[in-house]
Amino acid sequence: MSLDLTKVAAQVIAMISGLKDSRAEREKRLKFALETIGSPAIDLDALKKKCAAAKTTWLVAELVDGLAQHYPAPPSPADFTVMGSDGSHIDVDRHHSTRCYLINIGSVAITYGSRPDASLSSSPHLYSDDKDLVITPPGGGREQPVEGTILGIKRGIDECRELVDLAAGQPAGSNTLALLDGTLILWGLEAYPEFVTDVLLTNGMLKYLDTMRKFNGERKVALASYISFPRSTDVVNVLRVAICPNDIPDCDRDCPPGKERDCEAVAGVRDRDLFMNLLESGERSALFISPSKIVKEHYGEHRVYFFYLRVGDEIARIEIPQWVAENEPLLNLTHSLVLDQCQRGHGYPVVLSEAHEQAVVTGADRENFWELVESSLVEEHLPGTGSAKSLSKRTRWV
Repeated sequence: MSLDLTKVAAQVIAMISGLKDSRAEREKRLKFALETIGSPAIDLDALKKKCAAAKTTWLVAELVDGLAQHYPAPPSPADFTVMGSDGSHIDVDRHHSTRCYLINIGSVAITYGSRPDASLSSSPHLYSDDKDLVITPPGGGREQPVEGTILGIKRGIDECRELVDLAAGQPAGSNTLALLDGTLILWGLEAYPEFVTDVLLTNGMLKYLDTMRKFNGERKVALASYISFPRSTDVVNVLRVAICPNDIPDCDRDCPPGKERDCEAVAGVRDRDLFMNLLESGERSALFISPSKIVKEHYGEHRVYFFYLRVGDEIARIEIPQWVAENEPLLNLTHSLVLDQCQRGHGYPVVLSEAHEQAVVTGADRENFWELVESSLVEEHLPGTGSAKSLSKRTRWV
């Protein structure tokens, strides 16, 4: 039986009513946040030190060139290339007789200017060898299966590798932006053993980022990731630290559960709310550095910086590695070309939209894939013993 929406309708109405009731309080908190971020009384150097010393239960962005600064878009070069990649995957399914997974990477490269060109492709890869299905710790021990979160991370690394392969063919004197969808930070790895991080991050993602960095010389190659409608509060949390009355904020020590906290004056405000009010269309914010533990401990010269970009009625978060952030021509190239892509794509980068179309794996594709696997087993007279649950889902009883 499908979802009975008539039983949900009353709950939806109650939810909307609650949102309406809290709207005035949210607007009050946003107003206070805007007054705080624009206050001339803020001493940036002192605030940097206070943020560095703070012991908070939330992530606080590191300041680079200010807090409320904003920058207009620089002009785009006459000739440039923008490339993007995106991926989909079919996860390991324990209810099927064969352990395997599939990653489909879509890639797009579009050249604008005097010699326009475009290339669109997809590359499906099936993984079934033992070395692909698990990550083994050095010296032996408990293996980590490549499925679920780990498979999603591996797919993201394959997307980055695809961009490296595309960028490698760019000629001398060219201007190129390589764009990923989502974050550069492999957040999920924080929950796994160090040997998993070594394989996927140190010997995976960071090696590709390093290769991309080395392309710069006779040509400009910037790399960035695009996060649409971000939910992050890293910059708002800087304001939490700023309004904390303690010289060195310590959430666990000074603010036990139940105690009223000064920083709640900006609770519920997101970074995008701030910058929707601070930025004009096309402008970017100041630079910030991600406070992620995994970035601090592992990323080195690829440490993740970010800025917010206003694209019409939306705020996007753009993440870039340190070597892009500290190189003004690459930073300006990133700003101008991301904006250009969004303007051409009705608010979202063209290359990412097209890469998604190349990569998407539908529910029907998944069914057809597993049918192909099972029928191929039968043709080769190999035993195929799937679970009763899987069979039940494919069988109509009424």
